[in-house]
Amino acid sequence: MEVFEKHEEILSSRAQLLEQMKSRRETLKIQSKQQCNKSEVARQRNNMLRQNVQKLENHLCGRPLHHPNVLALETSYWASVEKSIPIWEHFLLGKEPHPTDCAGPFPKRALQEHVTAKEHGLPPRPKSKPA
Repeated sequence: MEVFEKHEEILSSRAQLLEQMKSRRETLKIQSKQQCNKSEVARQRNNMLRQNVQKLENHLCGRPLHHPNVLALETSYWASVEKSIPIWEHFLLGKEPHPTDCAGPFPKRALQEHVTAKEHGLPPRPKSKPA
């Protein structure tokens, strides 16, 4: 009799586990379908964004060349960006703090810009207030 009761108990546990497995499988199928739908929506959005960027790029490439002064400024800008990449690279990789967080005197470049602004008769920049 004990063996029979134990057998019945095992069968009922088995039935419960099978039901749980079936329920879990259905849940996973639903989640998988939802993930596929989200992925497809993201793919469509990315394609649309890529097309928009391509249109803008084509539009900008068809424009006439800028004034030589603008081209010189652009070249100078990109040269300074390339020059500052090593400084910012470690910050962007999360290995070092923000490059401007260092305590100490102003960088020479900032002082030179400030002097240049005064020479050109521009008003001084407003001082930043601590938060």
